[in-house]
Amino acid sequence: MPLWPVYTGTNEPHDGITELPPPPPWRAFDGGPVLPAPDASADAAAVSPDRTHRAETYQATEDTVQLVNAALYLRRPLLVTGPPGTGKSSLAYAVARELRLGPVLRWNITSRSTLHDGLYQYDPLSRLYAARQEAAGAHRAERAQGPEGPEGPEGREETEGAADGSGIEHHLRLGPLGTALLPYARPRALLIDEIDKSDLDLPNDLLNVLEEGQYEIPELVRASRLAPGGVAEVLADGTDERVPVARGRVRCRAFPFVVLTSNGEREFPPAFLRRCVTLHLRQPDDRHLADIVRAHLGEPDAYARTLIDRFLSRAGVGDLATDQLLNAIYLARSADLDTESLDRLAEQLMPYLGQTAGSDVF
Repeated sequence: MPLWPVYTGTNEPHDGITELPPPPPWRAFDGGPVLPAPDASADAAAVSPDRTHRAETYQATEDTVQLVNAALYLRRPLLVTGPPGTGKSSLAYAVARELRLGPVLRWNITSRSTLHDGLYQYDPLSRLYAARQEAAGAHRAERAQGPEGPEGPEGREETEGAADGSGIEHHLRLGPLGTALLPYARPRALLIDEIDKSDLDLPNDLLNVLEEGQYEIPELVRASRLAPGGVAEVLADGTDERVPVARGRVRCRAFPFVVLTSNGEREFPPAFLRRCVTLHLRQPDDRHLADIVRAHLGEPDAYARTLIDRFLSRAGVGDLATDQLLNAIYLARSADLDTESLDRLAEQLMPYLGQTAGSDVF
């Protein structure tokens, strides 16, 4: 029987991802050559201590567990919406850590982001400079009169060294999305953060790539000089290692676990939404908040529970983020202040994030 849930939300790493059932026929991919799964132990070195801590302490709700598994089973992107501070970005790191998917590939979206940015970056100017260096090296080699003439060891070494850096593949690097779609043996985790900040066209531009699980690199498709067999070795995102790309085409084998986050600042096209599994994260209740505080800072004391109650009452009239509460509780435990001073400090640490609140009363 297939394993359900694959992602449990317990924060205990395991290899359950290998027990996923075959994908639906319309979501099956056959890219190659197959690449080995990235080293899961490299994840801690690839992310900041803050992200590692958030992954280890993430408190998943029942809805979160169910919908993450739905996205994994269906091989569909997970669109995570909700107010700031509800753990949308942390979810990607928590799932990647538990399922040993390796370092999370992160694409931070701005109003200037394009699909091309996520797939790959190509620097034609650096290639032009390398070509000029190669031509200069070849010219010097022709003039070299070593023991074996123009083709002596000295001349050959200089010419070959210059030629090694002049190919297109040496001036091209895959982006986070482009790397996630490589034919890895197990899924990669990709975080597309704050997709609602993008240009209006980006969600529609993503449709075909996420639906087909593949893309082309025109510069490599058109290239006349590739490695033997039409395979180019290009740099993947987040690493200095090169991966093979055959004939300029990339097609995934295990569809990546894609998390797209949104703060709800815009609506998305229906065609985009129907291709995603949608998870809406709400502000946590008192029990969930206590679990979050316990995971990050240990068992809540009496004053921490007072702050939790105040946080919940204020959250009813304006937007607050959970990390604001954690900051207030941490300082309450660390600072040697009287209760009145702590109350005043907590008020300053938990300001409303928007203009919806009608009062400044704490």
